[in-house]
Amino acid sequence: MDRLKAMQTFVRIVEANSYTKAAETLGLPRAALTATVQKLEAYLGTQLLQRTTRTLSLTSDGAAYFQHCLSILAAVDEAEAPFRASDGTAPQGMLRVELGGAVGRKVVLPRLGEFCRAYPNVELVLSLSERLTDLVREGVDCALRVGELQDSALIGRQIGTMRFVTCAAPSYLATRGAPQSLADLAHHSAVLHYSGRTGRPFDWAFIDNGGVRKIDMAGGLATNDAEGYVTLGLQGLGLVQVGTYLVRNHLASGALVQVLHDTPPTPMPVSLVYPQGRLASPKMRAFARWLEALFDTDPDLRMHPHEPLLR
Repeated sequence: MDRLKAMQTFVRIVEANSYTKAAETLGLPRAALTATVQKLEAYLGTQLLQRTTRTLSLTSDGAAYFQHCLSILAAVDEAEAPFRASDGTAPQGMLRVELGGAVGRKVVLPRLGEFCRAYPNVELVLSLSERLTDLVREGVDCALRVGELQDSALIGRQIGTMRFVTCAAPSYLATRGAPQSLADLAHHSAVLHYSGRTGRPFDWAFIDNGGVRKIDMAGGLATNDAEGYVTLGLQGLGLVQVGTYLVRNHLASGALVQVLHDTPPTPMPVSLVYPQGRLASPKMRAFARWLEALFDTDPDLRMHPHEPLLR
């Protein structure tokens, strides 16, 4: 039994939550997948999957083995990628990408022509939905995600770091004054930005004395759209805590004013996530490298700051 191949088959079955769907994506008969799992279970001496006519679920041993498989296969992909990159295979074919969120619309889309000109044989199919797509079930190759990744079967590759700024319009500050410390926020009003996926407002979190301090902000206005959030802040309707890349021009013009310089908001990772094995394809490697280079040109999104943050 080819154990690496068996691991790949097992992972694909779990990701698809279906023998039939996994067989379709692998181009193999369903019976071949069933036989592979049976041999794997016999070799390991434990049951990995509980199968009925309608459901498929992992046993406790299967769940643990699945996580080990993800780590092993990711390491294999990482080890082989530099050598496969030089095999002369030009990136080509369809690549389905989820670019949900303002970072996709404001940062990636305006520069996407560069990728298309560099890789004319790659056909991009883009989704700008804010919903959390099941990449495997919906056939999406990769997605941009901001924030800490939740436990999942997806592989995450950090390509940038989103930095934030706390700011307000001059009209708000003229009426309410500028907060001088985190304690002052108790006397201020905020425009709240809530997640369209969870329905909960995003935390206001600050770097304070080497640690992280979260503040429960009060506010009578909330939106789930990042660009709309900036528009509300520009109208002086409250303090906002927003990705610096979205407001750098407004800060430079004075339309928004940064506050609480000494306690900046905590940054968030920006990651490219994809199902196990997808990075092996030349088109995916090309897109991942292009995204990393793109984010590295933006002082508000690059992985490591090359210059001081706004003051």
